[in-house]
Amino acid sequence: MSMIVEKKVIVQLETGLHARPAAEFVQEAGKYVSEIHIVKGSKEANAKSIMGVMAMAVGKGTEIILRAKGKDAEQAIEALVAIVDRHE
Repeated sequence: MSMIVEKKVIVQLETGLHARPAAEFVQEAGKYVSEIHIVKGSKEANAKSIMGVMAMAVGKGTEIILRAKGKDAEQAIEALVAIVDRHE
């Protein structure tokens, strides 16, 4: 049974989800079989797509929702929240 896990988070990364942090985020998302999306306002992107994540233009202090659907959804969300929640 695949479950949906959703978590609202405020991005703490100094540069937001751009360049290196975005690449790290997408790489981490790719480790999971679950479908993972990043939601900002009315926009939604595949968290496994570097172009999708970059196009979201997520800056520091931005509230986003991380949504995963699949058997490893919980682990995926935990790992991705840890990335965007870092104070660098």
